[in-house]
Amino acid sequence: MKKQKIILTILIILIIIVSCKYGNKIEITGPNESKKGKIIFQSKIDGNWEIYVMNADGNNQTRLTDNSADDVYPTWSPDGTKIAFHSNRDGNWEVYVMNADGSNQTRLTDNNADDVYPIWSPDGTKICFLSNRDGNWEIYVMNADGSNQINLTNNNTDDAIYVINVWK
Repeated sequence: MKKQKIILTILIILIIIVSCKYGNKIEITGPNESKKGKIIFQSKIDGNWEIYVMNADGNNQTRLTDNSADDVYPTWSPDGTKIAFHSNRDGNWEVYVMNADGSNQTRLTDNNADDVYPIWSPDGTKICFLSNRDGNWEIYVMNADGSNQINLTNNNTDDAIYVINVWK
């Protein structure tokens, strides 16, 4: 299992590198990109970054977000019913969540800073994310409904989380 995760991580990194080199057309994100036989990804195919889902065989590609802003870095909830992502549709980067079919898109964070890279907890009750609301990049956690946002690192240097899942 550990070897499969390493191979999947390397594959995702290679896809990202290739897509960056050749026009940022498609990018698959997250360690859990496949739930219930579906793959979630972001694509610039329609001119800006939007979130799509498709069957594991590449068929039935469906756009879940559709606006003039960028919607990026989608990640499945552990039960596969929700998708967290970040978007600049409201003027700066904020964390959003939506149902797996793209309905009920809801902003979870709301401030003048950037909140990015949401990652679900293993039980789906919390979302970890990165924010610069305190003047530097810090790691925050909140309930899956956006309540109780807490700065976990709270220091004077930049902290980071990655697209791969940090929860164990």
